[in-house]
Amino acid sequence: MARASTPSLLHCLGIQRRVLHALLMREIITRFGRENLGVLWLVGEPMLFTLGVATLWTISEIHHGSGMPIVAFAVTGYSSVLMWRNSATRSTGAVAQNKPLLFHRNVQIIDVLLTRIVLEVGGATCSFIVLSFFFIFFGLMPTPVDLLEVIFAWIMLAWFGGSLALLMGAGTAFSEIVERLWGPASYLLFPLSGAAFMVDWLPVDMQKFVLLLPMVHGVEMLREGYFGNVVLTHYNVGYMAWCCLVLSLAGLYVVHQVSRRVEF
Repeated sequence: MARASTPSLLHCLGIQRRVLHALLMREIITRFGRENLGVLWLVGEPMLFTLGVATLWTISEIHHGSGMPIVAFAVTGYSSVLMWRNSATRSTGAVAQNKPLLFHRNVQIIDVLLTRIVLEVGGATCSFIVLSFFFIFFGLMPTPVDLLEVIFAWIMLAWFGGSLALLMGAGTAFSEIVERLWGPASYLLFPLSGAAFMVDWLPVDMQKFVLLLPMVHGVEMLREGYFGNVVLTHYNVGYMAWCCLVLSLAGLYVVHQVSRRVEF
């Protein structure tokens, strides 16, 4: 009796690639349809929000007491917030909405969550790039002082958003309370995320509090890479990486437990 051959790593990766591609196409069509702008709304939604904030700040002539252009300050802050917040929010209903797909042998819960994460991170990234080029072209934003630091900070923020999305997405499969708690929590975290302030502008006691939040370190690093030494920044790459690692491991553990207990 012949033994069944064990599939190679390349074969498994090929299957995984096709599964993720199929889920991405399905998610895009389900959310945005085939007509009008379609998938362009994936980039357009965060662009419109960030553009609206930057426009309101400019019209109202808000000044933040530093040498940073107000438009660039808004774009670097709100683009990053939308990435991690939308990733977590979109992932909260992913398992419940895609349960029929889990009957397929090659579709796992983590595939469904990764699909949402890739879409949200990709949309926010494209939005940030397009808005930056647009405002730089019209002279409303400077070019980045250190592009590599900007890219590294963005990757760290994407890691934070993805790990948080894994934890929230899998957690809602255990209980709807997780989704209900995330709603108000995301609104509370929004003003504390560093989008509308620099840590150096805060009192010392408040600085210690906000620096407990990992995304604040990412925003500070992003702005340092973009503006250079215009303002003093406060961040710790090691602390943010440690927090992201803990969130990632916790998220993967919860995903594993949900995969064993989810009921169809």
